[in-house]
Amino acid sequence: MTKTISNLLNQDGDVRYYGKVFNEIACDLFEHLLLSEIKWDHDQAIIFGKRIITKRKVAWYASRSFNYTYSKITKTALPFTPALLEIKEHIEKLSGATYNSCLLNLYHTGMEGMAWHSDGEKELEKHGTIASVSFGAQRKFSFKHKKDKCKVDIDLEAGSLLVMSGVTQDHWLHRLPPTKKVQDLRINLTFRTIESAY
Repeated sequence: MTKTISNLLNQDGDVRYYGKVFNEIACDLFEHLLLSEIKWDHDQAIIFGKRIITKRKVAWYASRSFNYTYSKITKTALPFTPALLEIKEHIEKLSGATYNSCLLNLYHTGMEGMAWHSDGEKELEKHGTIASVSFGAQRKFSFKHKKDKCKVDIDLEAGSLLVMSGVTQDHWLHRLPPTKKVQDLRINLTFRTIESAY
């Protein structure tokens, strides 16, 4: 019997939380591989003409070496690692979508987070599916409607999958709020489809 995954949003979008899709052994293995094999670098952004270096680290991998621009910084993708391909294959079966790229974020503690934003970069497939996989510390993830400011919060546990699709990015912002309660690291993988790759 197929488990029904309900839409977390009450309007203007589609967000589904699958819960844990990797067991504890797989979580430990993938966390180790991602920490040791991924080429991590501090994220950068241009804000009011000034280059900002974040504590959070990022990496950009894909099926081809195409570019991706966000926060006015352009990154060139590295080829998928075997671990990323294995994770991608598993979540493609669950979500019913395919992905050709992955943006990875490494948060060292709960004090590192992500401000309100939506994933509307021009390279992304319009109204495409974005699959978010979490390893490491459990963190709260928040959504806020752009017009009526309605909010939805969910705790993303280690090994979990969250899928955003349809017009979600048009109408909702999302963020990872910082917290002093979490001291452990979290790795987040957001699998996407870049249209320019075709």
